[in-house]
Amino acid sequence: MIQRLDETFVEEATLRALVLTPTRELASQIGESFATYGKHVDLWHTVIFGGVKQGRQVRELEDGIDVLVATPGRLLDLMGQGHIDLSGVEIFVLDEADRMLDMGFIPDVKRVIAALPKKRQTFFFSATMPSDIRSLANELLIDPASVAVAPISTTAERIDQQVYFVDKSDKTKLLVDLLKNDDDIEQTLVFTRTKHGANRLVKKLGKAGIDAAAIHGNKSQNARERALGGFREGDLRLLVATDIAARGIDVEGISHVVNFDLPNVPETYVHRIGRTARAGASGIAFSFCDVEERPYLADIERLIKQHVPRVEDHSFPPSQPLPKATDLEARSKGGGKKRSGGGGGGGRRRRGGGGGRQRRGGRRGRR
Repeated sequence: MIQRLDETFVEEATLRALVLTPTRELASQIGESFATYGKHVDLWHTVIFGGVKQGRQVRELEDGIDVLVATPGRLLDLMGQGHIDLSGVEIFVLDEADRMLDMGFIPDVKRVIAALPKKRQTFFFSATMPSDIRSLANELLIDPASVAVAPISTTAERIDQQVYFVDKSDKTKLLVDLLKNDDDIEQTLVFTRTKHGANRLVKKLGKAGIDAAAIHGNKSQNARERALGGFREGDLRLLVATDIAARGIDVEGISHVVNFDLPNVPETYVHRIGRTARAGASGIAFSFCDVEERPYLADIERLIKQHVPRVEDHSFPPSQPLPKATDLEARSKGGGKKRSGGGGGGGRRRRGGGGGRQRRGGRRGRR
């Protein structure tokens, strides 16, 4: 994209590329990538998302930009106020397409697309693309080509996957027991289904003497940055996140992923556990499965075409007998088509100040 925009250089900066992403953390990361990869080209870019006053963002837009990275809420707000004109956009990127379309952003995405020129190049980027979301994407695209680095059902070979069958009421106790008795558990990312569930878990862990922080759409930007910073630097051992908020977490060295709540979209499981065992490292993924989540586990195992090894000898066995091994050839019966709970909220948030209107190189005839 950067090369193409640079090859079609125009003297005055005109908005020619739009990147739409669900969370403020992702927006910031994308903005940083534009600054890095566009270091030697004459392109201006800025990042906008909600949660702060819009004055600085408006000034940056009025000064002129080539590339805009935005979350849906703030983008639509500023479009409605007449500060953003998408009529000159040549390239449109929808990042994390599955989450954008599956987490309630569909109306916003369609409003943005309606304001774009008919003639444009459109990219959908996503870690997962389940069939129902793919169908919806096909409705929004014209004769799209699909490029897959790996099948959506592929899990990293270096991830040691384990499932613990446990009563819902004992999940926190099990997590505390593992954390206090396994010294190998270092940087750990814990997934909950809802924002309130993340907050409750952090409080319960605190009462057990375990420091943790939650990251989700209801948290202030400062709180999110403190939590991420502490986790990234190793000062915080445990980070509790919802799926959509976790899409902006880019941290090396995560040793463990814990599915405190199993996802009801099986592809999400693949994405979650892929947060560990990166860059040639190994990792461990624990999944806590209560009786109501057993159909979700079956869907996950059918998707990845393997049984997740069971840990039956642990301190909090379930009150009900263990289920039979999943028939991997059977059709999915669980919640694979349901929306994941929690998350959300990222579309109207941003890091304070907006990432700044940035460029590399000196645009001819400007400043």
